[in-house]
Amino acid sequence: MNDKIFPHPVRLKFGPARERVVRSAWEGLECLGDWPAHEGRRYRAAMRCCRDALDGWTPPEKAMKAMIDAAREAELLSHGGKS
Repeated sequence: MNDKIFPHPVRLKFGPARERVVRSAWEGLECLGDWPAHEGRRYRAAMRCCRDALDGWTPPEKAMKAMIDAAREAELLSHGGKS
């Protein structure tokens, strides 16, 4: 299983001093493991899309968009993040 790089990094803000940059499907899965609340339709979709991207079933662009949607749902998208 090869990592799939996102076309653009996704910047997330987990607190006033904690920002995280997600650059690939593997980093997305790791980040989703640290998600504040492991719930929500978009959170589950991001988990599925990142796994599918790693397995080669979906393009990395789709996983990146799913990460952005999940971050918006959880209000974690940094202002410097890709939108």
